[in-house]
Amino acid sequence: MSSDRRILARNRQVRHVYHVIETETAGLELSGSEVKAARAGRVNLKEGYVGFEAGQAFLIGCNFGAYENAGYSPHDPIRKRRLLLHKRQILRLAAKVAEKGLTVVPTAMVLEGNWIKLEIALVRGKNVHDKRETLRRRTLDREAEQALKEHQSR
Repeated sequence: MSSDRRILARNRQVRHVYHVIETETAGLELSGSEVKAARAGRVNLKEGYVGFEAGQAFLIGCNFGAYENAGYSPHDPIRKRRLLLHKRQILRLAAKVAEKGLTVVPTAMVLEGNWIKLEIALVRGKNVHDKRETLRRRTLDREAEQALKEHQSR
C-alpha cells in the first residue's frame, strides 16, 4: 500500500484555540455525493466537533458543500456523520470527554489511498492569556530566527 496522503480540508484554528492533548485517525461513513464534495475540497471543519451517543462517535457540525452533479437527491450538508473507530477507542474518548473541559474536534481530513480519513484531537480550551502567550512566543521565535539569519549572512 502506498503512503500517499493528500489533505482535503484542515482546521487551522485548532492549535490557536485549544491545547491539543492527543490525536487519533478515524474513518468516515459518507454517501457518494459527500465523497465527491470532499475530494473537490468543499468541506468546512471549523465548527465541527465529535459527539458520542449509544456507543458510537459522530461528526457534528461540519459542512460538506453541495456537489453539482449529485443528481436528484443531494446530501444534507450538515448531517451527523458516523466515525469509524474501534469500540475501545470510542469508550476511552467518551470517558475523557465526560471530564470537565475536554472535547474532541476534527483537525484535518485526508485522503489515504482511496480512503477518506479524519484526524481528530482531544483538546482543552485555551484562555485568552494562553492565546496571547502563544502569539508572543511565536513572535519572539520569528525575531530570533531573523536575527540569526542576518548574523550568518554578514
